Amino acid sequence: MIAKISSGKETAGLIRYLFDTKRATDHTDPHLVASWDGFAPDPGRSEDADATRRLLVADLDLHVKQARRLGRAPEKHVWHCSIRAAETDRHLSDEEWADIARRVVASTGISPDGDPDGCRWVAVRHAPDHIHIAATKVRADLRTARHWNDYLTADRELAAIEKEYGLFQVVRGDRTAAKRPTRAEQEKARRAGQDKTARERLRATVRTAVAAASSLEEFVDLLHHLDGVLVEIVYFPSGDVRGYKVALGDDAGGPIWYSGSKLAPDLSFPKIQERLANIEPQPADQPGRRRPDPWHQATAATERIPHHLDQADDEASQAHLAAFGEALDALPLLAPQPLRPQLREAATAFERATRSRVRAEHHHARALRGAVRAMLREPAPRDGAALAMFLDAAILVVIAAARWHQLRHHNQQVAAAHQTLLHLQAAYDQAAAAPLAALAQRRPPQQTVDRHIRQIRRAVPDHAEQVIEDPAFDALTALLTEAEAAGHDPEQLLMHAADQRALDDARRPARVLTWRIQRLSERPAPSAQARAAQAQSPAWADSAAQRPNTPVHHAAAAPAPQPPQARRR
Repeated sequence: MIAKISSGKETAGLIRYLFDTKRATDHTDPHLVASWDGFAPDPGRSEDADATRRLLVADLDLHVKQARRLGRAPEKHVWHCSIRAAETDRHLSDEEWADIARRVVASTGISPDGDPDGCRWVAVRHAPDHIHIAATKVRADLRTARHWNDYLTADRELAAIEKEYGLFQVVRGDRTAAKRPTRAEQEKARRAGQDKTARERLRATVRTAVAAASSLEEFVDLLHHLDGVLVEIVYFPSGDVRGYKVALGDDAGGPIWYSGSKLAPDLSFPKIQERLANIEPQPADQPGRRRPDPWHQATAATERIPHHLDQADDEASQAHLAAFGEALDALPLLAPQPLRPQLREAATAFERATRSRVRAEHHHARALRGAVRAMLREPAPRDGAALAMFLDAAILVVIAAARWHQLRHHNQQVAAAHQTLLHLQAAYDQAAAAPLAALAQRRPPQQTVDRHIRQIRRAVPDHAEQVIEDPAFDALTALLTEAEAAGHDPEQLLMHAADQRALDDARRPARVLTWRIQRLSERPAPSAQARAAQAQSPAWADSAAQRPNTPVHHAAAAPAPQPPQARRR
């Protein structure tokens, strides 16, 4: 059940609307289901509806008029609460709606249980799936009702009602979500032929600018260069930037300005300032030394996030989720055109999963933020393998994020992570197809393949047959052959890849191993002395399991509940 609460100045206008059946054609059989004393006049059951409606308004306004003579009546004295059931819910009886109305006015402070001086109110049902509660805020003792946080208290009561009545249980949030578009904003966007409102479009645009900027000055500069966006920078008397406002230049009826905090809580200027202050600078070029690949750095930092989410530091975990959200915001700028719609949808969906009541300590996620900015400053690799590797790691992060939020009862964030997973999987399948096909064409001779099969059975015995039967097996053998030619030990690469990323939940384990081995094999091969020392050490897998920096895969032990269509590859 969803409640919407508002205030107004005119009791007569609200009552007239609730009982109107001429202009509001969806109003069928309007009538009272409950009232403050059970004896309020019902215009819907009266032969003279107009006279009865005027009598009902007079009764509701009685204490308001008395308080007004004393100068104590609030300007907006009308309290209006609509309560709507879900489409899948059964039709409730009048008696059930009456009970719900009484519980809501009691929980919100409009008419507390056992209080003879509570406000006057009526509950009107004019459609099968919802009711309206109309109340006046002046109590019988002529004091104004104490109804602070009425939306939250009503929402908590409705959550209890849903369980008791066996109704659909709405996913509820923690008041950290961005403000929803109003009905007026939605109608304006529809008239302009836009699928998203101005606020939503500006929110996505500013988030992309934050993801691309490496400093506060660069963020301000990027805002000024956004196509179709009007920008106003607000300054302190000292000349320092105080904040910003944005508007769409093509907004019908003239631009409507939004400050960052009006777009989303984490887009206020102080919040952006805090995030941009925690970006790890990329190392300067050094003669004779190969510059680190920012795609590999970003992928490595992303692969470590599930391990961070398994720790007890919630503030650090929240920071990693926020940084990962920025990486998703940046991906549409780097990906080929066909992938951008899915990646934009993924970024939009995960935006909700980046915010909670947990305060982020942003310095924990400096590495990923720095790598993402470096990615944006270099051309993306043309073969698509780097993007596929990053998306492969990103899917694991989203699964771990869903579980992290679920353990903390962040229901809206869990739903957002599940929605993100669908879009990321679709983008990954599309991104991985071409590079895997190119690798498969370099499949080695059968004799070499047979040797790799033996290595796979020794390195990952529990998953060997599934790896061999995977359509990506040819690509994997090609990479193993090339890594071996570069001086790497294929069996140790396989063990290392499986150790850093569990295969228990992978439907396509050869693909998982392929991307990991491609990244590992691009590192310099160990020297002969290092290989000899490693051969004399205890079992490699046992020692690897003790490394503190090895990412832990949450879903392998306790997978996050997911919708059937959102399972891993």
